[in-house]
Amino acid sequence: MNQLNLFIELTRLKKPIGFMLLFWPCIWGLTIAYDLNSNLEIFFYYAFLFFAGSILMRSAGCIVNDIADKNFDKKVERTKYRPIASGKISLKLAIIYSVILCSLAFLVLINFNFFTILMALASMPLAFIYPLMKRITYWPQLFLGVTFNYGLVLAWISIENEISVIPLIFYFGAIFWTLGYDTIYGFQDIKDDEIIGVKSTSIKFKNDPKKFLYTCYTIFIFCLITIGILMKFNFFYYIFLIIPTYYLLIFQINKLNYSLPEDCLIKFKNNNIVGLLVFINIIIGKIF
Repeated sequence: MNQLNLFIELTRLKKPIGFMLLFWPCIWGLTIAYDLNSNLEIFFYYAFLFFAGSILMRSAGCIVNDIADKNFDKKVERTKYRPIASGKISLKLAIIYSVILCSLAFLVLINFNFFTILMALASMPLAFIYPLMKRITYWPQLFLGVTFNYGLVLAWISIENEISVIPLIFYFGAIFWTLGYDTIYGFQDIKDDEIIGVKSTSIKFKNDPKKFLYTCYTIFIFCLITIGILMKFNFFYYIFLIIPTYYLLIFQINKLNYSLPEDCLIKFKNNNIVGLLVFINIIIGKIF
């Protein structure tokens, strides 16, 4: 039981916000590509596969991140008790866990068409490069956005078996969504990060974070509007997109207390609701 609890702590399974933020772009891409007026069994089957894949890959990603950051984590108040940083789980065991999770994720992946499998395997280096970015650039959140939202493109390909401008525009906007919410997340550790020399957009834009966050979320909404136009969504899509979704994003910025880690975490978690709202908006746009 102790090892099980350590595994759950290592993979952050008690913190579902991580794999949900990975899953939302997948279900967005799947929903815009799938004909919701046809047989929904395949839709729900693929949704389950992407959900399982999100949990497995996020769990493996947490392990890879903790292995890469074990020396940094020891110096940060919020992360110093993580299993690898504290020595509760050995590096060897962590690697074994990571390999097992990636193998299970591959078993999920092979249920899709060949093009999806090929594109997914091509993206694997992104998951291993991201933890290193905070050492060399102030834009690690950008690399996270590129990695975390790749499932949107994969979901589109799993249905259409080809790439087009629509998922690419959506993917571009989702990257800025991640860039915004992970910058908010990064304010939790900004003091420790500056001391140990870790870089982030939170540090880069600490003197005027609101302008940067407004820019990120506005680009995201603009891309969603563009998708609605290209997909010929109905009028209700734009009403529900602009009013509740954009309002919630602006609310995060206006009410955010950057110096209070607890508030940063709350505003970060609000993006799970954003993911749900966008999903509902797409359904509304396609059906009504």
